[in-house]
Amino acid sequence: MIKSVISRIFSMTLVLWVIVTVTFLLMHAIPGGPFTAEKALPEAVLKNIEARYRLNDPLPKQYADYWANLLKGDLGPSFKYESRTVNEIIAEGFPVSAELGLVAVSISVLIGIPAGMAGALYHNRWPDHLVMLFATFGISVPSFILATVLIYIFALWLRILPAAMWGSPEYVILPALALAGMPTAFIARLTRSSMLEVLSQDYIRTAKAKGLAPIKILWRHALKNALLPVVTYLGPMIAAIFTGSFVIESIFAIPGLGRHFVTSIYNRDYTVILGITIFYSTILVIMNFLVDLAYLWIDPRIKMDGEGRN
Repeated sequence: MIKSVISRIFSMTLVLWVIVTVTFLLMHAIPGGPFTAEKALPEAVLKNIEARYRLNDPLPKQYADYWANLLKGDLGPSFKYESRTVNEIIAEGFPVSAELGLVAVSISVLIGIPAGMAGALYHNRWPDHLVMLFATFGISVPSFILATVLIYIFALWLRILPAAMWGSPEYVILPALALAGMPTAFIARLTRSSMLEVLSQDYIRTAKAKGLAPIKILWRHALKNALLPVVTYLGPMIAAIFTGSFVIESIFAIPGLGRHFVTSIYNRDYTVILGITIFYSTILVIMNFLVDLAYLWIDPRIKMDGEGRN
């Protein structure tokens, strides 16, 4: 177990190193720079700015300096947000995105798993058809369309929820519902298909033959094994949602991390792009590691190193 954990930590570190290196090289390989759009700047002023941020240093030196600062936890200054660092931008935007993401993930799990279970329990009956209709709708409709519909119904027509901005808890409801639409539908379909497969196993037939109630068979014998595909999906989904959705955050005017990331790409703000990429990648590899640990809890026969995996 300890050997597997150490091996996984090493592979996570290697993945992060590759991501940082590739992103760094790609940012510098694209023609132009963060200040090339400032056409009004004289060439001498532009050179002074580049010297201030050491953008005129050789690429290997910039790479070495970036890693030296990164190992100290310093993601560097933003080139476009004057007097602000990448650490400050992430510290300001991530709590907002994380709060929205936590509500969206909770909605997805609390609705998606029971809906999938109901579809499997009442296979080919009206609850199953209703779940499949909901899942098809949720996967097919883009989040910005769902967000627009929610704003029209609850903010403009019924006038019971605010249409945009960020503040008190009621501001979270509409963007969380819009963000949770597709994940909820996907989790429902995953749970349903996995549950149907588990319910066809011999030990489930044995439980039925003993006269156990269907709901008891579902909760005590089938659900745990049926959750493996759902847990696999939850890892990267949580990482993506927690680090912000540009579309939802733009529609609802939410000051989250997703808007900063897309804006930094437009502005060629190297340090912000790298910082948010590293932050997202770190959360992603950590979530994948937690998924592996969850596998061990759900099914002890599964090994982290792949041995004994069914």
